[in-house]
Amino acid sequence: MELALVVLVVAVALGFAYTNGFLDAANSVATSISTRALTPRIAVAMAAAMNFIGALLGTAVAETIATSIVDLDGVTPVDSLVVVLSALLGAIVWNLVAWWFGMPTSSTHSLVGGLLGAGIAGGMTVHADEILDRVVLPLLISPVAGFVAAFALMVALLWIFRNAAPSRVNRRFRIAQTASAAAVALGHGLQSAQKTMGVVWLALMTIGAVSPVAGIPLWVKLAAATALAAGTYAGGWRIMRTLGRRIIEIDPARGFVAESVSAMVLYVSSIVLHAPVSTTHTITAAIVGVGSTRRLSAVRWGVARTIAAFWLLTAPTAALLAAGATWALLPLVG
Repeated sequence: MELALVVLVVAVALGFAYTNGFLDAANSVATSISTRALTPRIAVAMAAAMNFIGALLGTAVAETIATSIVDLDGVTPVDSLVVVLSALLGAIVWNLVAWWFGMPTSSTHSLVGGLLGAGIAGGMTVHADEILDRVVLPLLISPVAGFVAAFALMVALLWIFRNAAPSRVNRRFRIAQTASAAAVALGHGLQSAQKTMGVVWLALMTIGAVSPVAGIPLWVKLAAATALAAGTYAGGWRIMRTLGRRIIEIDPARGFVAESVSAMVLYVSSIVLHAPVSTTHTITAAIVGVGSTRRLSAVRWGVARTIAAFWLLTAPTAALLAAGATWALLPLVG
């Protein structure tokens, strides 16, 4: 039973990474596609490659996911695996709902919500203090940082290039967007693949297949990186339209700033803070930030409000879905 559950958890976790990839493909390339800096297929191929590379550059976020949310000590391996499986199912269902409506949502929020909902439904202890410090606060601060930094940097660039010919500026920033989009994709891989690694590592530790001190096995890293890259290459075209066109009409300079700021927030969160943050929230906030420098009415606030509503629903809905899955599955394996 334990082995079968572990295999199922690994398969579902890789499925989650795939949905994470096609949901978040828009984060890396939507602005570059909308400004015609990159063609759609070249953009998603580049993003997939950078996602794969980024996934192999660290494990600190994976360790946070595996050790700082739910305490599985003293719980039977079967019950632990059911909790992890239920958390993934809750996160995947919500990801697919958001994709269907073309709304950018956070796979990080859905996974954290799923782990909390499944853990509480399974009668397990949650690390409340660590969740607040290492998960909740970074998740809340990152979009604020993205908005403020993008707004400030865009204002500075507008002043620097105030006398330059718009066509020349657009041409140069369109070229620069290739680098900024790649930077976001690298940061996305560094963040999102590690969440899948953390869940798989947690499942393997529950049955003693790996030692906590030995770190995450290489095959887990490669499998998570491959699943994320494949999902990214599949592309989340519905969400790309929302991020690239429906919030604001974005130009190359604003696209470059939004992507550059988002990449920096992702790198600081991953490398310095070891905190899981939402790539979706960060890039969306940065897009709103650069759009606000044009004029407040340039931002389609109705679309922004709908996106915000989906954000607010993500963690609690994923938690409820995961809790329901836990209550349904535990009696079947008990």
